Amino acid sequence: MNSPEVTMQPFPARWWHPLPDGRIQCDLCPRDCKLKEGQRGACFVRMREGDRMVLTTYGRSSGFCIDPIEKKPLNHFYPGSSVLSFGTAGCNLACKFCQNWDISKSRDMDRLMDQASPEAIALAAQTSGCKSVAFTYNDPVIFAEYAIDTATACHAQGIQTVAVTAGYIHAEPGREFYAAMDAANVDLKAFTDEFYYKLTGSHLQPVLDSLVYLHHETQVWTEITTLLIPGYNDSDQEIEAMSKWIVKELGQDVPLHFTAFHPDFRLLEAQGTTPEVLSRARHIARAEGVRYVYTGNVHDHEGGTTCCPDCSEPLIIRDWHRILDYRLTKHGHCPDCGAAIAGRFGSYEGGFGQRRIPVRIGA
Repeated sequence: MNSPEVTMQPFPARWWHPLPDGRIQCDLCPRDCKLKEGQRGACFVRMREGDRMVLTTYGRSSGFCIDPIEKKPLNHFYPGSSVLSFGTAGCNLACKFCQNWDISKSRDMDRLMDQASPEAIALAAQTSGCKSVAFTYNDPVIFAEYAIDTATACHAQGIQTVAVTAGYIHAEPGREFYAAMDAANVDLKAFTDEFYYKLTGSHLQPVLDSLVYLHHETQVWTEITTLLIPGYNDSDQEIEAMSKWIVKELGQDVPLHFTAFHPDFRLLEAQGTTPEVLSRARHIARAEGVRYVYTGNVHDHEGGTTCCPDCSEPLIIRDWHRILDYRLTKHGHCPDCGAAIAGRFGSYEGGFGQRRIPVRIGA
């Protein structure tokens, strides 16, 4: 593949159109930012330059790191494998509770010290023994051109690709973006539009549309994460409603992760999430029919265990991101009753563990 060389110059962006009043409109996400000369979109990284829109972070990263795939979190996508993770800067949401705010809210392009072409990233993943490359830390939707080119280079080397995203993207660019992905973890931040509007500056419905599209019209393996914030999105009624929607619209087999919040960024007055809150949410979702429900950001063997949906035997026991026991067959079946477990599985060669290995990649 002949992808563009890494350059410090702004990269021509896609998905925009001119408006009659002289502005141009970004068509990437539902924000529909309308830009005059020199203005940036809400994501900060897509900017008008002359009569075009450019992506200012193509080929530039806030850093590369090898992680366990369970950290994304993905529990049913080649469990125990390692993933080369990276992000850029900026975000198209304005979450007051952002847990990666130093990256996603960054307005300092100088912090993007690592430069790498799509081919260099694919090669680094291959030589590091990583099963996949994850576009994460900030939302890859806003650097879709870079993510798609990198995914193409990765696939040429037999490397899988993962999007960790809020799913806030228009349908047309979404089709192209997700066509380049093998797996996605979508943040379903809450199940009310009021929460989305007041705490993220966005809306719920486009995220639900993305989830329905991913599940019904693509081959992308999809898992869902909800960061539970006490007093904001953790009521029994909201968790019940969300779980019912998941079962009705996506089915019982989409894994759901409830993760613990810690006060950060602009939501410092909120309480941190206790293990009891996570366990309660897990039990509610399971009672509503979601087969695979996990807790995250806590030590919880029960909440980290994958059980057979037919015979209930534990198949993968985890402590945080570490696999303690793995009993699935190579093709993802229960060894006791033969039931198929939803997901993408292969030969298990031992878990990567909780290591986090920084990587430098030259341009």
